[in-house]
Amino acid sequence: MTGNLPSRLFVTGTDTDAGKTVISALLTAGLDAHYWKPVQSGVREGTDTETVRRLTGLPAERFLPEAYRLMEPLSPHAAALIDGVRIDLDAIRMPNLPADARLVVEGAGGIMVPLNENALMIDLMARLGLPVVLVARSGLGTINHTLLSLAALRQAGIEVCGVVLNGPRNPANRDAVEEYGKVRVLAEVEPLPQLSPATLRETFARVFAQG
Repeated sequence: MTGNLPSRLFVTGTDTDAGKTVISALLTAGLDAHYWKPVQSGVREGTDTETVRRLTGLPAERFLPEAYRLMEPLSPHAAALIDGVRIDLDAIRMPNLPADARLVVEGAGGIMVPLNENALMIDLMARLGLPVVLVARSGLGTINHTLLSLAALRQAGIEVCGVVLNGPRNPANRDAVEEYGKVRVLAEVEPLPQLSPATLRETFARVFAQG
């Protein structure tokens, strides 16, 4: 464990635009970790791996190759169909890293997005067996989305490390998520004026120390 966080974790979100990639960059920088996104769609428009590498300033060897790189910015199952490939969960295996290496794994979309005709992102999460950090918006609508996501994760037997609320502080929503979700809000990450390696490390030290 590193403070409130395990040394290896899976970052997922309540939906596509909850802020997983920025929070993944924050965690990767703060933990001085490796980063891996097993399934990447929308390669034509750039990748989250490239974004996290740019934001963290960490060396190239910290960024592990995707198992699937899909061209179109669509749900993985739809992007794979267009590319003429099938996402096979058996082909996605945990990277071979030293035992003490820290690792941040980022999912694609929300937890219930399809990967193929019968597997969802949550099935990949269960297979990898890492504790999950759930990223949620801080504003209106987040309580419903967050509670539904927590229920699905728990039903699948996946360990939930906690929730990160992304956006302007909303004490009422934080309290509701913790009370009704029976979960810890690990951190509240307000909009950052700039994203840089120094800002990410400083923000990580500040918000997770409070979490």
